[in-house]
Amino acid sequence: MAISSDKTDNYGFSILDMDPNKANIEEIPAFYRDLNLDQVIEKLTLRWGREVAGFFRSYPDSPEEAAYRRAIYGDIKKEAVYEALLSFIEDLNKTESLRREKEKVMAPIQKAVWHVREIGAYCEAYEALESRLSSIELSSAGLNTFLNILRDILDSGGYRKMKERSDALMRKIRKLRFVIIYDKDRMQVEVKELEGEGAYEEMLKRERNKEIRHLQNPFRADSMLNEIEAACLEIVLKKKPDFFNDIMSTAEETADYEKPVLKRFEKEIIFYISFCSMQRELMKEGLVFSTPKSDMTGRMEATGLYDLALAQTSLYTDKEVVSNDFYYDEGERFFVLTGPNQGGKTTFARSLGQLVFLSNMGLDVPASSANVWFFPNIQTHFSVEESVETGKGKLKEELTRLSPMMGENRKGTFVIINELFTTAANYDAQIMGKTVLSHFIDLGCMGIYVTHIAELSEGREGIVSLRAGFDENKTPTFKILRGAPDDSACAEKVVSKYRLSYDQLKERL
Repeated sequence: MAISSDKTDNYGFSILDMDPNKANIEEIPAFYRDLNLDQVIEKLTLRWGREVAGFFRSYPDSPEEAAYRRAIYGDIKKEAVYEALLSFIEDLNKTESLRREKEKVMAPIQKAVWHVREIGAYCEAYEALESRLSSIELSSAGLNTFLNILRDILDSGGYRKMKERSDALMRKIRKLRFVIIYDKDRMQVEVKELEGEGAYEEMLKRERNKEIRHLQNPFRADSMLNEIEAACLEIVLKKKPDFFNDIMSTAEETADYEKPVLKRFEKEIIFYISFCSMQRELMKEGLVFSTPKSDMTGRMEATGLYDLALAQTSLYTDKEVVSNDFYYDEGERFFVLTGPNQGGKTTFARSLGQLVFLSNMGLDVPASSANVWFFPNIQTHFSVEESVETGKGKLKEELTRLSPMMGENRKGTFVIINELFTTAANYDAQIMGKTVLSHFIDLGCMGIYVTHIAELSEGREGIVSLRAGFDENKTPTFKILRGAPDDSACAEKVVSKYRLSYDQLKERL
């Protein structure tokens, strides 16, 4: 029986999903790009690796799962827990470094020695993590369960036997020295076990008190040994056959030493750490985050909400981050947002979608405060240009994308529609727009519809009119306000752009 085999191999546990058998989602959801979430996650992958992106596709199945994650994230935000996990990741990187070195070498005994070193680093990483987390008061069921599993593993017979054998072997390896005596074209190798550590050269000087020529440790991670080193290795193996057979057998029996539950933890913890790291950096720059409430009986609302992707970009540009407040009162289902171009409508719609996504993922949100209901899915439809490849016009492109979205009949989703039917005649756009809104409202969905058609906010209960604000000079403030549409700003902007005011026409004519 392999040393690593133990009843503790059978744990089914995830710090991300309440159901550890939940299938991974490979396809990137369409709303990622529409909401600029792909830009946010891309920045995380630059530091934490491409694999982290997959965990942001793992959308919770229920409000309970979102709350499960939120509690874990609440623990991870604690300074002591965050620092403990960063240290753990650093320790794991040492293990990974030893694994890469092991792959470089050619001789089987070299691989075996590096494997034993790798096990030692792995054990140190998890024992240090257990010690650090045990000294902290954890609040979440997820991290407390993981800590109990970890303790169980570290206390198991299989783990203790593996650690004892690897530690004993490493103590012997550190003591092992061999002395090469070269005299009159003859080479003799003496193998010794000496206390203490240090460079071979210093040891040889102490032993022989003679000038020596430099030779490398034969267990280093070089793909090829030179002839003398290879010869020395063969002699050492013959002098200590039982010792090296023990190393080889230990390496073989612990080939699959990693516990699946711990391997899963190593991957999933990056989901939380990567976002927490980004959040901490942005907060240092003065941006605010908050832990959202998820009270389904209270009204859905937020104060100080801003676009996270735009905020990340603003750190390197002169773009201003404008925040907004909003609320859905009882019975309100859809915002219809109108206003002049470049007035912040699309940015607000994106920030609303990001809020729902991040809250439902169990993470903090870019807002001063928020109460966000759980939605089983997010659907988006953003305006696109005409396709040169397909030859479709813009309206046909929009309908082609809209048809399957409506055909899925997903109940209770959060829907974001941005500038739909802009190329259709105004009357046709009204009819189609009201049909779309009625379809989603009848399914119990909520959301926002950004449009130039003010009439869409009329004639249906549950629809709330929002407008992009502007100051007395008709300059956009990027503030989104409740109230009836105001076309005057939009009209004046178009008139001014095309020099069609009375004074301009008089001057030109």
